[in-house]
Formats: sequence, structure tokens, C-alpha cells
Amino acid sequence: MTTRGPSRKEVIIPMTKSNTELIMKLAHKHIANINKCLKNSNSDIIADFIRLSNNRIIITMNRPANVTKLSRIKNFLKKINNIDPVSIEIPHLPKSKLYMKIVGLPYNSKLGVVTPDFIEGILKEMHLFKDVTLASKSCIIKVSPKSNKAVVWVDIWNSQSGSAAKNIINHHFNIGCFVTTI
Repeated sequence: MTTRGPSRKEVIIPMTKSNTELIMKLAHKHIANINKCLKNSNSDIIADFIRLSNNRIIITMNRPANVTKLSRIKNFLKKINNIDPVSIEIPHLPKSKLYMKIVGLPYNSKLGVVTPDFIEGILKEMHLFKDVTLASKSCIIKVSPKSNKAVVWVDIWNSQSGSAAKNIINHHFNIGCFVTTI
């Protein structure tokens, strides 16, 4: 199967390598049982196939799955013989990385020199970022050698619908006494 990127029809389930190997050995049986489980819950979603990718399995469905279907699939996988249920993480739909920038912050101020740890701490405290997961450390760039302005680049994990970004783009918030915009 060739796709341009992650498909909304995929369900990603992180787990240990030993669990992925056990599931992949009998993938055809597990697909049939997942479909029975989904059918018993009056679902019109069908699992097409399972593939392995970096200590996680990816189940491709005929349609995008919702939260209840994800939990049914997780519960089924935890009941498979010889599987360590603790190592099966919460299934999720594919996500993409989104780069955002924060402007309006001085590079040097009463707060000190802006650092990635400082920015991460601020973002964790803000209600605006409560549903946002950082993908990596922020990158802070001084606009020019003579300027005291900074641009902060923040990488976040975003759903394919862009819901996390839609809630924070063009919003203003305070970092110390400074009003910044993302």
C-alpha cells in the first residue's frame, strides 16, 4: 500500500516489540476477531489489515475510527493470549507535527535570557495550551544582533484535522509582563 502520509483510517497502537511480534504472527486471525468485536458493537467500521512500524502496530480501517472503537480494539488486544496488557498504550489516530512561532517577546528582560525550559514551563501552565503536546524543545532565535526581540519556534503534535492549532493560532497571552502572539 502506498500513501502520501498518515491516513485518518489508521489506528496506531504503541506497544513493546515482543507484543508486536506475537500479534503479527497471527495477524489474519486478529483482524477477523477485531472485525467480530466491532460487528458485535453494531459498528460499520471494518479492519482491513495490520502492519508493523517501529514498536507499534497500525491497523488500517475502511473508515476513520472514533474513540469508542479505539477503546474496543485496545480491550481486544489486551485479551490476546501471551500478550503483556500493561505495555499496550492508548490507541490513537495519526498526528502530524506543526511548527508555530511566538512573537513579541524580548530576548533579554527582567525575566532573564529566554531559554527552552523557561518557555516549556510557561506553556504547561497556560490554559490555552492545556490540550497541546510539545513535539520537541522550543527553538529561540534573536531577531538580529542589534535587536532585543526574540522569535520562539514551538513544535506541537496536532491531529490531522488541525484542532489543536485552530485553538491557539493568532491568540495573545502573557509571558511575564509581555503580551505575545502565537
